[in-house]
Amino acid sequence: MKKKAVKKKYDWIAIAFLLPMVGLLTAFVVIPLIYAFVVSFYEWNFYRDSVYIGWENYRRVWVDKNFWNSLWVGLKFALMVVPTQFVLAFFLAHMIRNMRQRLGGFVKVSIYIPTVVSGVAAALIFSFIYNYNGGIANAIVTALGFEPIAWLQDVDIVLGALAAPAIWLGLGFTTLIMLAGLNDIPISYYEAADMDGANAIQKVFRITVPLMKNIFLYVLLTGIIGAIQQFDLPYTMTGGGPLNMTTTPNLFIYNHFTNDPYLGYTISASLMLFVILGLISAVVFRVFRFTGED
Repeated sequence: MKKKAVKKKYDWIAIAFLLPMVGLLTAFVVIPLIYAFVVSFYEWNFYRDSVYIGWENYRRVWVDKNFWNSLWVGLKFALMVVPTQFVLAFFLAHMIRNMRQRLGGFVKVSIYIPTVVSGVAAALIFSFIYNYNGGIANAIVTALGFEPIAWLQDVDIVLGALAAPAIWLGLGFTTLIMLAGLNDIPISYYEAADMDGANAIQKVFRITVPLMKNIFLYVLLTGIIGAIQQFDLPYTMTGGGPLNMTTTPNLFIYNHFTNDPYLGYTISASLMLFVILGLISAVVFRVFRFTGED
């Protein structure tokens, strides 16, 4: 009986600690999400009475080629950013792990610094780098004997030009996540592999990769979702141009929000993007056959 009373007391303490967070989530996530879903069924704006139109807003988004083009731009952007960032972070994490403590600490701080830089500041920095007449990028290109490149106007390379600052911004965080996963693997596993005559590649694929699958899943999932939702860089550097080649889904929705007096379409597009990102997450989980077990 006493044990049940103690358990009940701890349950109430746990509930007391959870209540503020549950309240905040309800007030700022759950209720706005429900309200947004309701509003999406109306022709709604700030200046006149709303008119119920059912699923019409969703139909408009579904047949809007610009919406699907923005989603395709986001996916291409993610394919440029995430694999590159993943490989570089994995390599840097291995390198830092094998360094002496002081040198490793210096490298960790150096790599992490871009993470605290805002997206807008990074966009301005890289806009100067890509400047056609006086930018560092074209200074290097011309020094190598080539013609200057219009980095932010050429439709063939503009998305890649935006991918570079995105990789730079997220590399430090991804590297530290990878390093934490590597440090969580007992050294004894590698020592046992050395005794069995395993080489470096075998140790990576037989020990490191299987034991870091959850870390890999987290990095890939957050990286893909974050890249598809990129807003700061295209908004500041290109405004979505040229020819909508850098209009990501969030920028597309923002443009509709600022230019369209009827907000039902904007909200419907946002909710459809929410569902699509959920489906992408489900596919990533399925591909990795995530079980939650090491």
